[in-house]
Amino acid sequence: MSDGPVNEADLEWTEHDHGDRQFKRKQLADAAGGEKLGTSLYEVPAGKRLWVRHYHEGNEESIYVLDGDGTLFLGPDETDHSLEAGDYVALPPGEESAHDIEAGEDGLRLLMSGTMEEPDITVYPDRDMVGLYAGAAPGGDGDERTLSTYLDLHAELEYWEG
Repeated sequence: MSDGPVNEADLEWTEHDHGDRQFKRKQLADAAGGEKLGTSLYEVPAGKRLWVRHYHEGNEESIYVLDGDGTLFLGPDETDHSLEAGDYVALPPGEESAHDIEAGEDGLRLLMSGTMEEPDITVYPDRDMVGLYAGAAPGGDGDERTLSTYLDLHAELEYWEG
């Protein structure tokens, strides 16, 4: 059930600083009582990047640029696309939607939305890593997760082994 309108000015920023990956985030959908669709407002300083390049196997994401400029690195070949205010990007599940975002010289302000289905598998191709989530989808309430782990993408056991 909706909690009614939420104004972003009433929400606190969550700040993330991991070297070249630096951004602020306001979780709008969570504050409004959203369950199956997440939406966050992001501000990325000039020259900084957002989340580590990834794609989801079970969830779809989208990007809407509100202000500033930047570059979207998209797909397995990391094709670069210029981003500017008014641009919208759909990111369906799968490797073709692997994405990374870097803010331009004016910084970047954008909305990212995504389905919040769980369980979900998130693949991080540059790190040969996979994230497994159950109980709450990526971007959801980590306290509700029953499984949240990152593993080597190539780690594999035989089914009948052990």
